[in-house]
Amino acid sequence: MRVPLSWLREYVDLPATETGRDVQARLIAAGLEVETVEQLGAGLKGPLVVGQVLTIEELEGFKKPIRFCTVDVGAANGTGEPQELVCGARNFAVGDKVVVVLPGAVLPGDFAIAARKTYGRTSHGMICSGDELGMGDDGTGGIVVLPPEHEVGTDAIELLELVDEVLDIAVTPDRGYALSMRGVAREAATAYGLPLRDPALLDVPAPNAHGYPVKVTDPVGCDSFTARTVVGLEPEARSPIWLRRRLQKAGMRPISLAVDVTNYVMLELGQPLHAYDRGRLDGPIGVRRAEQGEKLTTLDGTERVLDAEDLVITDDRGPIGLAGVMGGADTEIADHDDTTGASTEVVIEAAHFDPVAIARTARRHRLSSEASKRFERGVDPRAAAAAAQRTVDLLVLLAGGTAEAGVTQITAPRAPRTVAMPADHPDRVAGVAYGREVVVRRLQEVGCGVQGQDDLIVTVPSWRPDLAAPNDLAEEVIRLEGYENLPSTLPTPPSGRGLTARQRLHRRVGRALAGAGYVEALNYPFIGEQALDQLGLDAGDDRRRTVRLANPISDEEPSLRTTLLPGLLAALRRNDGRGSHDLALFETGLVFRPTGDERPAATPPVDRRPTDAEIAALNASLPPQPRRVAVVLAGARELDGWWGTGRPVSWADAIEAARVVAREAGVELDVRADRHEPWHPGRCAALYVRADGEDLLLGHAGELHPRVVKALHLPERTCAMELELDRLERASEGVVLQAPRISTFPVATQDVALIVGDEVPAAEVETALREGAGDLLESLRLFDVFVGEQIGEGRKSLAYALRFRAPDRTLTVDEASAARDAAVALAAERTGATLRGA
Repeated sequence: MRVPLSWLREYVDLPATETGRDVQARLIAAGLEVETVEQLGAGLKGPLVVGQVLTIEELEGFKKPIRFCTVDVGAANGTGEPQELVCGARNFAVGDKVVVVLPGAVLPGDFAIAARKTYGRTSHGMICSGDELGMGDDGTGGIVVLPPEHEVGTDAIELLELVDEVLDIAVTPDRGYALSMRGVAREAATAYGLPLRDPALLDVPAPNAHGYPVKVTDPVGCDSFTARTVVGLEPEARSPIWLRRRLQKAGMRPISLAVDVTNYVMLELGQPLHAYDRGRLDGPIGVRRAEQGEKLTTLDGTERVLDAEDLVITDDRGPIGLAGVMGGADTEIADHDDTTGASTEVVIEAAHFDPVAIARTARRHRLSSEASKRFERGVDPRAAAAAAQRTVDLLVLLAGGTAEAGVTQITAPRAPRTVAMPADHPDRVAGVAYGREVVVRRLQEVGCGVQGQDDLIVTVPSWRPDLAAPNDLAEEVIRLEGYENLPSTLPTPPSGRGLTARQRLHRRVGRALAGAGYVEALNYPFIGEQALDQLGLDAGDDRRRTVRLANPISDEEPSLRTTLLPGLLAALRRNDGRGSHDLALFETGLVFRPTGDERPAATPPVDRRPTDAEIAALNASLPPQPRRVAVVLAGARELDGWWGTGRPVSWADAIEAARVVAREAGVELDVRADRHEPWHPGRCAALYVRADGEDLLLGHAGELHPRVVKALHLPERTCAMELELDRLERASEGVVLQAPRISTFPVATQDVALIVGDEVPAAEVETALREGAGDLLESLRLFDVFVGEQIGEGRKSLAYALRFRAPDRTLTVDEASAARDAAVALAAERTGATLRGA
């Protein structure tokens, strides 16, 4: 909302010394978001006067039309002689009154004016357009042509109100009243402690049976409708300069007198209006819901197919306007230059429509208008009659019309809204002792009626639909008393509380992965069907059962994620495309896995803490939300350098990331070969852990399937891991993490090379070796895998380094060898392994 300071002063007697910056500070302190203060006419310096065109000579021989004009500027030039000016515009004629800037003046933008020779003539100044004067778009795009009644030589700076300050206010959805001069003036009056001259306090005639016929068949969508008729409008009547300038300063383009007046009143009172050409109406005006598929051509020339929820204005022919959004072309007010003739009889509509219906219609048709922005934020339902009267008065004054005696007013019964609130409620909310007197005074300044002593009954003003609860009223008191006056106090937390085991595990996992070289990447928890298709998930995969959002941010991602991989892989692709090719990313977060058994729960009350049963019902209505960790890798895991040759990432790195996570929980992973989308069928590992006597599947790790890599445009051999932290936490219950013990006794290292079939997983061999070696085994590491003719086709050699150590003595060679032999024997029994070279 753009608020010219000169216009605001009509309703509040602000001190003459107050600048726009001063008013901005006061309104911001009162809670309005005043973003900027625009200085209109900054640097403007005269002489800038009204002139009358005497002669026009068309200059020939140039690429564009050029005119040499003589203009009478009176005594403004010091001589009284006609001023010689060169001009390229063509929207004026001999006899027209124009705006002339003379040498020595400075226009906005530090544009100094001097006599100069151009197109073979000397131009002593300029004939000015609206843009050159900083007036904005006046709809003509050319020279400013003034009404003939203005005297030659008149100061045009004062006449056109070129110097002013305009406050630009970002109006939040709950402050719809601030989309009007009336609403902003009320805030300014309160901020300065001055009286308000309310422009809505008008004498309005009582409704009678002689007004234009109106039939409202949907009182829910339209609970108030006022119609007034003005006849005998002068066809040549134009909007006066003061009206056009106020519209321009407020950011609206002047169109025609009748339309300008309705826009002016909307800006002044906040009530959108619409004017119909009575000669184009066919029968009574009606308000109803549209029939599915009905069509309407709106004022912007677009034919729109209507929805059954759209609220429309009709006559006997059908829809003639989208209620509260935009009128129809069939009943548009005709200007004086319209081929059908200017409108001389208009019917004025001032109605109150349901905010939700208007908002949905505007979004459905992607048609946001000044009217819809106000209706969807809340318009004063009691301002319609005053707005219609104000429009009638202006049309009678400016267009010489006559107001017909008939007044149509259809109003649904509306009881005043009241809110009960303890007098000390704002004190308890803010932690400040305001006292009853301050609370009552501030609420009355807002426009509320207040009754009662300790328990107040507050009657909410009709223009504040956002005041519906005690906390809303408390906010009004607090903001008017000044947010800056609130004490800066911090609550004292209760002692003895710390992180839960779940939170501690979450943090340890993040730190461990960061220490292993991974970078955390946080992604939006939204996915679409396309992402699941790209992962190659089967139609029956549980990950395709998603929770769909009622109002998604993007139609392409309307559901909550069931896996962390799509977001992480998108981040990897984005970074790879921007030149970072060696990537290791991780994320921890929730996924959403609906079961189909969720049922909606009742909304809990806000006046007390929900009961345990209500909280349980709310939790039962939510889908399971397991917490997961995932990593993705691409490029080089170890870089080339003077230290040697690097290596690319592999499926083993993804599995090692899972082991890093498991170590933070103090558990060992059981790694098994598996086939699971979106991983490569031959390079995919299932990650299990033992808990409560059963094997829990934590997740999967490995190299992604080539089809997935291609579909997602990922680097070749991209690897990934995802596992469920909640199951890992369950497996770690009772596990006590201990710091590593440093032994004073030496280690005994034994290497073994075992030959097994290609189909035998290395993890099975490792498990057998660990069990067979017994308690003396400190660590086991696979350091070499070999295949070749020496060991036979279909077989592989796995070389392990086994470290043995006793906590209380130095091991003998025989003890270490015995432990190694026991490990090899159990591996041979379980996997058919043979000792290489034996």
